[in-house]
Amino acid sequence: MRKALMAGNWKMNKTWAETVVLAQHISNQSTEQWSDLDVVLCPAMPNIKAAYSVLEFDHAPIAVGAQNVHWEESGAYTGEASVGMLAELGAKYCIVGHSERREYFAETDEAVNKKAKALIAGGLIPIICVGESLGIRDDGSFIDYVCAQVRAALAGLEGSNVAKSVIAYEPIWAIGTGRTATPEQAQEVCAAIRATVAEMFDTETAEAIRVLYGGSMKPENVAGLMEKPDIDGGLIGGAALEAESFVYLVNACLD
Repeated sequence: MRKALMAGNWKMNKTWAETVVLAQHISNQSTEQWSDLDVVLCPAMPNIKAAYSVLEFDHAPIAVGAQNVHWEESGAYTGEASVGMLAELGAKYCIVGHSERREYFAETDEAVNKKAKALIAGGLIPIICVGESLGIRDDGSFIDYVCAQVRAALAGLEGSNVAKSVIAYEPIWAIGTGRTATPEQAQEVCAAIRATVAEMFDTETAEAIRVLYGGSMKPENVAGLMEKPDIDGGLIGGAALEAESFVYLVNACLD
């Protein structure tokens, strides 16, 4: 049985002080039952330690993650941070290949693969994002497109490491637009992702890897999405910026 995972991607939101407040509000509403799943907060990079300190002090069953990383250990990479640096801040997870990174910062499949390998080597869990634009969705090639992203991201990895990793399906047309894939649409792609992992490695690896839905999951649609067999949780954007809505989504995984 795969453990559900609910990760909040705060993107470039919340100051240091606001990060402390939001992490504290979420921590205050956490329960012992949250230990039955994995809950992750991914604040902006300068605020990772702030969130970690709150959660560590409270002994909350919540981990901290980063939103990006560089694959090199050190060097002349102005503005970047290494896996080791993130680990020292308390990060256990890291998002890679988010559609915004791909679109605004020209992040390629090759870069995503390098980052995933570096994270695994450094003991962090990659949350690898894949997803299609509205044009690709409408022309009907979205399954092939997304599965090609999965193959590129996981190329050269060992099955044992892939099994511990996370893939987040985020239809780009459903991020920040108010549109959401139906549970059936999300399940179709998440099932194809799992089938691709099985083809690349084996059934055991495919059954172990967690696949999240990352396209505007919110309290109104979480139940329908979470009941699908190949959806193991969510990568939450806007709904993660309010403690009440994020806590609601986490608790929905316990029903």
